Amino acid sequence: MSTLTAQLGLRSAPRSLPLAWLAAPILLGLSRMLPAEGLGLGLRLAAATACLLLPGALVARALGVSGLSGAFAWTMGVLFLATATTFALHASLWLVLALLCVVTVVALPFAARRSADLSSWQLAVLLLGLAAGISLWWISRYDGDAFFHLGRVQKLLAFDSLSLRAVDEFRDGGLHPGYAFPLWHTAVALITRLAGVGAPSAFLHAPTVLLPLSFVLTYEAGTILFRSRWAGVATALAQFALLGLAPGHGGSYASLALPATASRALLLPALLALVFAYVREPSGPLLASVAVASAAMALVHPSYSVLLALGLTGFLIVRALLAVRHDLGHIGAALAAIVVPAGLVALWLLPVVRETASHNPSRGELRRALVGYARELDVFGLHSYRLRPELFGRAGAIAVATLVLLPVAIFAHRRMWGAFVLGTMLTTLAIGLLPFVFPHVADVISLSQARRIIAFSPRPFVLVGGALVLAGLLRWALLPVALAAGIGLQIAFPGDFGTPYTFGHGGPGLLTWIAFAAAVAALLAAAVAGRRIPQVEGPAPLAAAAVALFLVPLAVHGYTHWTRAPKARLGLPHKLVAAVRAHVPDGGVVFSDPLTAYELGAFAPVYVNAAPQSHVADTRANRPTVRVRDAQRFFLDGGPLSVPRRYGAHWLLVDRTRAPQARFALPRLYTGSRYVLYRLP
Repeated sequence: MSTLTAQLGLRSAPRSLPLAWLAAPILLGLSRMLPAEGLGLGLRLAAATACLLLPGALVARALGVSGLSGAFAWTMGVLFLATATTFALHASLWLVLALLCVVTVVALPFAARRSADLSSWQLAVLLLGLAAGISLWWISRYDGDAFFHLGRVQKLLAFDSLSLRAVDEFRDGGLHPGYAFPLWHTAVALITRLAGVGAPSAFLHAPTVLLPLSFVLTYEAGTILFRSRWAGVATALAQFALLGLAPGHGGSYASLALPATASRALLLPALLALVFAYVREPSGPLLASVAVASAAMALVHPSYSVLLALGLTGFLIVRALLAVRHDLGHIGAALAAIVVPAGLVALWLLPVVRETASHNPSRGELRRALVGYARELDVFGLHSYRLRPELFGRAGAIAVATLVLLPVAIFAHRRMWGAFVLGTMLTTLAIGLLPFVFPHVADVISLSQARRIIAFSPRPFVLVGGALVLAGLLRWALLPVALAAGIGLQIAFPGDFGTPYTFGHGGPGLLTWIAFAAAVAALLAAAVAGRRIPQVEGPAPLAAAAVALFLVPLAVHGYTHWTRAPKARLGLPHKLVAAVRAHVPDGGVVFSDPLTAYELGAFAPVYVNAAPQSHVADTRANRPTVRVRDAQRFFLDGGPLSVPRRYGAHWLLVDRTRAPQARFALPRLYTGSRYVLYRLP
């Protein structure tokens, strides 16, 4: 049994069929016999998700890649090839499903020759994630860009001739540089199709079945990095507390169906697990898995690959500075496997990116962006600005504890995890805090994306690593200290999660600078003193227990605020959506005010004329400002009808609360208390 297999606790089962995976289609068939609501809906979505993972799981197993991370990475890789083929042939989503079935059948005999099924540890973490996921069922919501992404899923399900442009919100618009290839949207659409439910229901409740997957992927990353299953469990708990419990209302996990959240909560831990596995036990299949996972992340959310690569570059530099050179080549190879696929995706996207206002912005556009994000920035000049140091502690107790514990990584500087947390955290702090560095990153990936670099700092790993060191120093005394620290930090720094951003409940900016300086000093001391610095690491079960006790106050806070967010959107009335679906053919163009049009595109597979500018890519093809202005003038002046006809619209939807004076002498297809649907002759 390999070291990696032993770390993950996988069972050796030579020449046995992967029965756990092959049971997924049977479970799907049984779940389809249940009503598509409540428990039946949940079982349908869970079985459909397992079926979607089946081709990738068999491919990974055939290649000898252990764990769920490889299965998830290869699922996304196979899905990309199937979707690209479908777009090239202008076929429907059924072809994607057929190609996935072909891959499953081809990979099955090769996978059957390999050993290792899911371990009891992975199953236990999966059940833990399932319990957390079930708690999301009642608070899942449409927020952020949910309607934009749901609209793409609707078109993937409805259209018989798919292409990259077919899933756009505007018939006469252009590709979105961040979501030009709808890889994650296709995954959600396939789950919807397999489950036999409506896209809104699948999109709303997908977090319940995706959160267990996130738990296992994070567990695998922590287990491989720390060489301990207990540390892996602690990492998964810390990640859940950071993203879900600290903000209340389910945090980011309530919108896990969105590409940005899925990329951070699913693809990122899977990619890190594969990188750590490759560095520890290099092999061709593992390196290929890293490349596939990187390509998937670049397609799902392109800027995140850049942010991850920056952090891993810091990992490589720190490993070199500390004269631990036996794995430098492996880290470099893994970094190349991330950068090359991401670079190819960026090269493909370059023509679209060049059309956006945020890429190499003009002076006027840069001023607008600096004003828009003024609460998050310290601005010293048009090309000299940085993130406010308060942002690094804004996420509450875990973020503050991370800043406090970062310097203790010096006592594990020869361990891989010590170099990883020092390198990635210092890179994040340097990029975010230095005004002569941050603007260059913002020019490349936009200010909107560059400010998200804090989300890619390895805070759960720092927390667990710090607990390991303190367990060696304090032993059993660590447990009451951890509980007291959790209570104290949660009371003193519950976090700032409001919009617009306010500061006062997160960590002070001074703490960020102190942590930055202390971490730099620790790194220099480790580079100079080397082996004279003792390596301290306590028992992993003790450290995991300390992390769990530290997180108890966050769990109390999170579950006492476990409600649907106050500003959650509810969508359009069912009768209106039914009328639109009955009278407007798939792919028809409906003219409405920007907000109503944005909502309509999410619940019916139609094109619209406009959407709020915050939900539209600012490209020359999209012309978001012009679209909003035309719609506002049309409804304010009550015409002329040549305006919607110029957009190719044959239907007109009026929201009487947003355009109370708009009346048209046109045939009415639907009339409600608030909405009127007209037909343009």
